This record gives sequence, C-alpha cells and structure tokens, in this order.
Amino acid sequence: MRVLIVKLSSIGDVIHTLPSLYALRKGFEKKGVEARIDWLVEEAAGGILQGHPMIDDLIVVKRGWTKNIKENLSAAGRLKSRRYDMVLDFQGLLKSGVWMRLLNGVRKIGFSNAREFSHIFLNEKIPPYDPEKHAVERYLDLTRYALGSKVVLQEVVFPLNLTVGDRKNVLSILKSNGVPKDALFFVIIPRARWATKLWSDERFIELGKKIVDKNGLYAVLAGTESDRAALDAIKAGIGDKAVNLAGSTGLKDLAQLFRLSRFAITVDSGPMHIAAAAGARVIALFGPTAPWRTGPYGNGHVVLRKGLECSPCFKKRCPDVKCMKGISVEEVFDAVTGVLRIREK
Repeated sequence: MRVLIVKLSSIGDVIHTLPSLYALRKGFEKKGVEARIDWLVEEAAGGILQGHPMIDDLIVVKRGWTKNIKENLSAAGRLKSRRYDMVLDFQGLLKSGVWMRLLNGVRKIGFSNAREFSHIFLNEKIPPYDPEKHAVERYLDLTRYALGSKVVLQEVVFPLNLTVGDRKNVLSILKSNGVPKDALFFVIIPRARWATKLWSDERFIELGKKIVDKNGLYAVLAGTESDRAALDAIKAGIGDKAVNLAGSTGLKDLAQLFRLSRFAITVDSGPMHIAAAAGARVIALFGPTAPWRTGPYGNGHVVLRKGLECSPCFKKRCPDVKCMKGISVEEVFDAVTGVLRIREK
C-alpha cells in the first residue's frame, strides 16, 4: 500500500497532522497491511519531520509555484511515477489541490468542503468537516475514513522522534548561552506571524522579571533569526537570568527545548503547537483566533483570552487589539503559579 500525506504548511498544521501519521501507521499494522507512507511538505515546516522513522520518504518542496516552478514540476514528476494507492489532502487549499492534480493516485481523498475549490481535484470526497472542531480531530476524521470505519483509534499520539542527540545539542546550546547545567528554566515565545496575535514586549518583560524574581527560573526566549533584535531588548529588560536563542534552534531543537522546560508562555504560533506536542505545559495567550479550533492540544495547558464579542475575528490587522491588550501580567503570572503548583505535586 503506497500512501502519500499532503500537508505542506504551516508548522502548527504539520504538528496537528502528526497524530494522523501515527494512526495511519498503526492502523495499517492492525489490518495486516504493509504500507509505505510518504509525506509532501514545504521547506519551512520540513525540519520537524526530518529523519522520522514513520515516514518512508519525506519530499520537501519550495513554497510558491511562480518562483519555483522548475523544481516543483520535477518533484511532481518523481511523485507521479510512484502511482500511489492513496493520497490524503490534509491541507485543503488551492496549493495542495495543484499537487493533487499533478500526482498519480488511485484514491485522492479529502473533505468535500475544502477551501479555495481544492476539492475539485479529489476523486473521493468525504463529508464536510466541522470548522469549530479542533484541527487535530478534523485530520483524524480524514484518517479514520482512509483506514475504514471499523478501525478504532484508541489514542492521540504526537510522534516527534526526538533523539538523545537532539537533547545533547539543546543542552549544549543552553550552556553556551549561560544557562548552568541542571538549571530550571521556562520558555517565552513572544512572536507570531500576525500582528494581532502579539502581546506587548513591555508586558513580557514585566512578566519575565516577576517569574525570575519569584521562582528563580531562567527565562529562555526563542524565535527566528529575524526576531533576534527584538528579543534581545526583551532579554535585556528581564535581566541576567534571561537568554535569547532566536535563530539558534531548528524545529527539533525547539521541541527538545520545550520538553526540558518547566513550562512555556506563548502567543498563538507554530512553536506553541510544538510545545504542546513535546509535552510541555503551555500557557497560551489568545485574541483574534479560536483556541477550540487551533489551541494547544491535550491536557494541562492554560489558555488565556478575554472572550470579547468581537473575538475571534481572525483578522490580521486591527486598529485596537483589545482582545490581547486586555490580558494582564497578573493573569498570566497567576497561571504560571498554578502550573508550577501542579508540577510540584
């Protein structure tokens, strides 16, 4: 059985699809079916899947057909020659629809209400998904259909494939940035792609200082290389027990960093989903988006939001982001205290 997962982006959405990868692998094993499972992904999110033992071939492509048409057509040609028995469109967007059109699949499966008319490239459409359902559960619904209705999925597992080498690498990064061996720390993720998802840097500084002073933990800031300057300013504001790892960690490093941490404080972002999947306790700040759709999945997480009439609006721009401004430093600190109290029991 040749199976292809089409989930190109983004980081959070790829994380949300990992339980479906696990379910597919285990489901075929239970049915006594030998399966080859490949995954088509874009570069930005591909790092979290590199070397994964449940993926037979990871096909990493470039985002954007206009700029990368030669490379992507070449990849499409290679994939078409494989003649997949089953191609699963977990993306449900025009860009995944184009790939579905180019691929050679006996069954091209996806939701009948997939966006941007991507459903027209399917030859097997399953009933519409509920947009208010969490993404992890929606993707598992597609997986259940693909495996057959008689297959029962007993558990939701995020197989991140973190190795001893990943752990050693992260410990080395922490040490080289001034975090002593065996020191306890928490992670702050203050950046997201949408401006409306952001909390103020001043509040992150105030919160970070309070946590460090009251609990003696190190504050580890993480983000991309483009975030470095801004996070340096937050680091300076928090003080000597803060470090900035922006641009210093790949996606698997980031997952291991979260796993080693006491907890993570984050806005709605890809790293937030990595933290939840890695088993960290997540304190997530939500404003314009819906945590019941795309919040940190699993038990033990805390979502802080104001529940205003205008939220969730899913807008990337807003003249007055009161949904985020309304979240106070005291609220977040109280959540931190609660998480630490649970961990100490």
